[in-house]
Amino acid sequence: MQVKENSFLVTGGASGLGESVARAIVEQGGNVVIADLNESAGQALVAELGDNARFVRCDITNGDEVQSAVEMAESAFGGLQGSINCAGIVVVQKLLDRDNNPADLEAFSRGVNINLVGSFNVARLVAASIAKRIANDSNAGDHVEKNIDQGIIINTASIAAFDGQVGQASYSSSKAGVVGLTLPLARELARHGIRVMTIAPGVFATPMMESIPEKAREQLEAGVPYPKRLGAPNEFAKLALHIIDNAYLNGEVIRLDGAIRMV
Repeated sequence: MQVKENSFLVTGGASGLGESVARAIVEQGGNVVIADLNESAGQALVAELGDNARFVRCDITNGDEVQSAVEMAESAFGGLQGSINCAGIVVVQKLLDRDNNPADLEAFSRGVNINLVGSFNVARLVAASIAKRIANDSNAGDHVEKNIDQGIIINTASIAAFDGQVGQASYSSSKAGVVGLTLPLARELARHGIRVMTIAPGVFATPMMESIPEKAREQLEAGVPYPKRLGAPNEFAKLALHIIDNAYLNGEVIRLDGAIRMV
């Protein structure tokens, strides 16, 4: 599938990894609907990107709000060809604190709800939009038979799905759930010509990282075998665009991490 003249929903698209993906799609001649909770940043980005971009305020755990984002893509650009879901949060808490008090269940659930349930919510509504478009296109069935892509869904997991550290129970398990979604969704959506892939990034230079102390950042960089630095958001975007373009990538999780293994 080419990016040019196709339309994609990018959640978490107002900053960080999502912003980089949104910019890359427009640079390649595609259309993007940026879905994010940060209205000021989202609107500013759309003003910069121009006519090929739209913004909608969206909580990915809310079915009505995600559906509105999907419908914006349909009305503004005539259809939707895929999504790149970059929205997510990090919840840090130990199972037991220093006084052996149990972790806050609501905080744990919030991380799982946004990272895992939110990813599923976006995938189901984007897939429905693409499948309905195919059903209404008399030539689409032939395209599927001829192995011509009809859609792509890219989710974002994390290396924490595999290398979860102490205090990452919510984050690690939610991202492991995103990994677990990949193959069953790819198998189910194959009949529609929709591919499903997941990227598991390592430590990246995103706004989330700006809040950590400089010493902690240096320690993270030192733990990356090569290149010994944080990942750049545009490197995530390059991989996302390659996945869109490479039709034989399906049902797989790709670690993008400079060979780091967390301990």
